[in-house]
Amino acid sequence: MLDFLSENLATVLVAALVAAVVVFIIVRMARDAKKGGSSCGSACSGCPNAGICHAHAPKDR
Repeated sequence: MLDFLSENLATVLVAALVAAVVVFIIVRMARDAKKGGSSCGSACSGCPNAGICHAHAPKDR
């Protein structure tokens, strides 16, 4: 087992770093979604999905 780790240390470290970055991105996107934000940058003026992404609540009459 130690031989495997010593021979593949660089690969293991790079894989761990990539996995940590992916987990960070997923957690950040989940927090933003929970707060009502989006990952698109909120530039809705030119976005064809603006009505779907940031739908407004129905108004009381």
